[in-house]
Amino acid sequence: MANTKDVGKFFLFIVGGLVAIVVGSFMIRGTMHMWDKPENKSDGENKD
Repeated sequence: MANTKDVGKFFLFIVGGLVAIVVGSFMIRGTMHMWDKPENKSDGENKD
């Protein structure tokens, strides 16, 4: 039978991994957005 401490460590490992994946995906998305068209940033915002 697993110890309560071991279950807590495993749960913390899973939660930490999920948080790392979510934060990493947001960082990658932000970087890709910066690389899209940095020179036309002001033009894209004023197309209304």
